[in-house]
Amino acid sequence: MENFPYFNLDPALAQAAERARQRAASQFEKIEATQRWNQQKMLAAFQQARVSESCFAASTGYGYGDRGRDVLDQVYAQAFGAEDALVRYNFVSGTHALTVALFGVLRPGDTVLCATGTPYDTIQGVFGLPGREEPGCLKDFGIVYEQVDLLPDGTPDYEELEREIGPECKMVYIQRSRGYSLRPSLTVAEIEKLAALAKRRAPGCVVMVDNCYGEFIEREEPTARGADLMAGSLIKNPGGGIAPTGGYIAGRRDLVELCSYRLTTPGTGRELGCTLGHSRELFLGAFHAPFAAGEALKTAVFAAALFRELGYPVTPGPEEMRTDIIQAIELGSRERLIAFCRGIQQASPVDAFVAPEPSPMPGYDSDVIMAAGAFTLGSSIELSADAPLREPYAVWMQGGLNFPSGELGVLMAAQAVQALG
Repeated sequence: MENFPYFNLDPALAQAAERARQRAASQFEKIEATQRWNQQKMLAAFQQARVSESCFAASTGYGYGDRGRDVLDQVYAQAFGAEDALVRYNFVSGTHALTVALFGVLRPGDTVLCATGTPYDTIQGVFGLPGREEPGCLKDFGIVYEQVDLLPDGTPDYEELEREIGPECKMVYIQRSRGYSLRPSLTVAEIEKLAALAKRRAPGCVVMVDNCYGEFIEREEPTARGADLMAGSLIKNPGGGIAPTGGYIAGRRDLVELCSYRLTTPGTGRELGCTLGHSRELFLGAFHAPFAAGEALKTAVFAAALFRELGYPVTPGPEEMRTDIIQAIELGSRERLIAFCRGIQQASPVDAFVAPEPSPMPGYDSDVIMAAGAFTLGSSIELSADAPLREPYAVWMQGGLNFPSGELGVLMAAQAVQALG
């Protein structure tokens, strides 16, 4: 075929793809406008922080006086509209960055209230939710967890939050992204509204946001609109597909300082931590991040348009506003879910010959299947798809470093699903 000369795609599917592209065209224009805005913002952050080639030099041992490490913190703080940031390659995941922030700020006897219902699977063991009381969790340290469930439509229950948030609340925790659920992700405006409510009910509380998957999707981040603290992973949006590992914490300067004491030791905090030659990758990833996030978002919109064309429920829909890169598609059966993930894998640049299989995974209560033929293991900004093997057999797809490869991955997944009949 002319458009896909190296892949044997069904002509009818190629025609459906053309209709999907036409349906997505207006959304693409909006995404590209935000992409340009955020890329300019990132360039300005680099210039204001006076990034130079000397910032890429490696440090070893204690890492005292590592200029590049400190300048990278400034770049992220500026780009995120935050007072300060802590960006380190030795955050092993987004959950690790969130955990450092939680333990850095909370103290025995404090109450943390989750305003967005039950949080993502891997953070449940950090809080110590019922059935997930892992050794060393927050519950072990006498920190009280409460939550307010979302309304049936997946939006925050503001009336219940008005009743439940009181002066004794130390932290209001907000999960921006949908996680493994079909609820809508939160916009920055909604987070700002939640933050204002929390501050009115508990003036001294800390509003913390799990910002994973949401960076550079809108023109502002939660820390520019009322959130005190947020955290995320560098192998998602803010690493641009170039950072090989790492995470960040950003927000109020005093809170970031507390988090740095948890990451290293009280009293030394951010002054310690060598970079071992990773600085260049982290700087380059940050610079590339606004573009990569936009390309992933275009891939998600195309997937929504195509699978709706094929008759599958999708969340969000192709015309809906987005505030993260995740696209959920309800496939309706275990077999179609596995086929979708295998189709994504077949369109990958790495390990395309591998067939993903469902298997147990630490932090999850059911078997999980993951497709990610990525240059960085587990990278969510590169095209990937994953899901727990449970009803309604929805798949959560994210990433795509550039739209042409992301589009092809979606088409290969669709063809694998259709082959089942």
